[in-house]
Amino acid sequence: MKMLIAIIRENVLEEVREALIEAGITRITVSRVSGHGQQKGEEIYRGQKTIPNLLPKIKIEIALNDEFVELTCQTIIKAAKSRSGPDGEVGDGKIFILPLEQCIRIRTEERGGQAI
Repeated sequence: MKMLIAIIRENVLEEVREALIEAGITRITVSRVSGHGQQKGEEIYRGQKTIPNLLPKIKIEIALNDEFVELTCQTIIKAAKSRSGPDGEVGDGKIFILPLEQCIRIRTEERGGQAI
């Protein structure tokens, strides 16, 4: 089992969500977060360029059985990558894949892959 965490731009959330549903991935958690990496957000304030410390992003968390990890990654990449060129743009996001030790469905007390 794996925990997939994707950080994406706010404006592509619906496109990513619809692509995941189409791929059969329907159980996701979405949070609004702030952060920065290489992307530099610029704003004009009183005629001067300012660089804010944190930019609004979307964090998607998905618990997956191992066989769905690659499908989910490719689906997110395809939906979230900027269309401006073959390499996308700085700020398109990141995907993190972590081992998931245990999953327990509270209602039935099922454990492991069946609980996902």
